[in-house]
This record gives sequence, C-alpha cells and structure tokens, in this order.
Amino acid sequence: MQPSRVKHTKVHKGKVKAVASRGTKLSFGSFGLKSEESSWLKSNQLESARRVMAKFIQRGGKIWMRVFPDKPRTARSPELGMGGGRGPLSHFVVPVEAGRVIFEIDGLPEATAREALRLGAHKLPVKTRIISR
Repeated sequence: MQPSRVKHTKVHKGKVKAVASRGTKLSFGSFGLKSEESSWLKSNQLESARRVMAKFIQRGGKIWMRVFPDKPRTARSPELGMGGGRGPLSHFVVPVEAGRVIFEIDGLPEATAREALRLGAHKLPVKTRIISR
C-alpha cells in the first residue's frame, strides 16, 4: 500500500508526539479503532490489520481505513559505513497521533464488529481502543 506517485521521494523525518485534533471522531462507521499513543504505522502493518478484519467479517459489513501511508522512509543496508548520503526508499509510513481513528466498521452486530477490531488491533504496534457511536 503506497501512493501512486510522490513528488519528493525523501522527506524530513519529523516527530509524532502531539495529540490528534482532527480525525478523532467516527465519520463513516458505527465502530472504530482509535490509537491511544503516537507512532508511525507501516503500510504492511495496516494492510495486515485490514486483511485479518476483512477475513473475519467475510462478506458482512464495510471497513474504512481512515489513514493512508504517504510518508516515504529510507533505509541503508546494515553493513555500510558512514557517509555516502541517504539510503534508497524502503517503505511508506503514516504518522498517527494519539486519539486518531485508524479503522471504522459498519453493517455488523456489535459483538462481531468488536471482535474484528480486536483482531486488527493485535497487528498494530500501538495501544488502541475500540469506540462506538
């Protein structure tokens, strides 16, 4: 999961330590997964969480992903010495602040939706909370 095109392949690292001011309420679904701490989420972590939730609900409800990994990260191989500039593009991340809604689910009974979100939360490296309308 990555953007189709990026204007700049290498961006500043930045810090993620604030509390979210936008994206904190449910917009689409009846249940959601909200981050309790700030961190970077990789695209493969988000995709893994989305897949396990989709597999659990099968054809029932609908899942919305409220964040998208659009920040490129670079990495150099571990055996390289100092110097030589910045490494090549490695993967994409999304900076998620505490309080940000990551996933939303609708069209399912409460027990099923909560279990699907719980399974998805296990795939993410941040503490999360399940919220409802």
